[in-house]
Amino acid sequence: MSNYFSPEGGLPPQTQLLTDRAVVKAAYTVIPKGVLRDIVTSNLPGWTRTRAWIIARPIAGFSTTFSQLIVEVAPGGGSLKPEAETGVEGVIFLTQGELTLTLDGEVHHLEAGSYAYLAAGSGWRVSNDAAEGAASFQWIRKAYEPLEGFTAKSFVTRDQDVEPQPMPDTNGVWATSRFVDPDDLAHDMHVNIVTFQPGGSIPFAETHVMEHGLFVLEGKAVYRLNDDWVEVEAGDFMWLRAFCPQACYAGGPGPFRYLLYKDVNRQIRLT
Repeated sequence: MSNYFSPEGGLPPQTQLLTDRAVVKAAYTVIPKGVLRDIVTSNLPGWTRTRAWIIARPIAGFSTTFSQLIVEVAPGGGSLKPEAETGVEGVIFLTQGELTLTLDGEVHHLEAGSYAYLAAGSGWRVSNDAAEGAASFQWIRKAYEPLEGFTAKSFVTRDQDVEPQPMPDTNGVWATSRFVDPDDLAHDMHVNIVTFQPGGSIPFAETHVMEHGLFVLEGKAVYRLNDDWVEVEAGDFMWLRAFCPQACYAGGPGPFRYLLYKDVNRQIRLT
């Protein structure tokens, strides 16, 4: 079973050097795990005993289609109405602890590896009912773009129950766990898990219209971002603007895995 990264907060000692791997450029941003500290968390309206690291939001020079948060819920905490905006869809992926999700009246008990797609307009709430131990999850949000004749529906599954699909001609060293059918036009975003075995690579510089958010769940790699090679590891977040060239080599000794957001399946709006 995978060991997903969850931040612990805290502060480094006064003796630690200030230099880190954080970088913000026009084509990409890297937020390393070392900057996920207590003093950069936010409280979320409508939530109790909860703090969040906001690692992506629509802003000039940054993401344009989505927001992404790392949410930590202490025992007894949660929210009766997490999504305050109408027309917004979401995905939550639990990396630590246990969480009770009530989705359109049905109760789901989530554990590390649980994945929930929350369709726009769905009714849901979450709580940490454990006696001890925080629950931590990735929360990705996007304004849903409806398409006539198609309706995206909520569902709950687990990373452990989804068979990774090897990419062609890779001998299985590069695979993607797809939580929705890529050909299902009801979905205008995909949030998948990409896995590279040690030594696996993206063997060309992908350059495409989809915007990306990548949170590294496990392992390490050297990632090509535009014209730079950047070392990344579990706990790091990368934002890639549309058409940012990208590739990677997985460094080992274990699998390199990341949660990947991309916007898909819609015509480009010009008016």
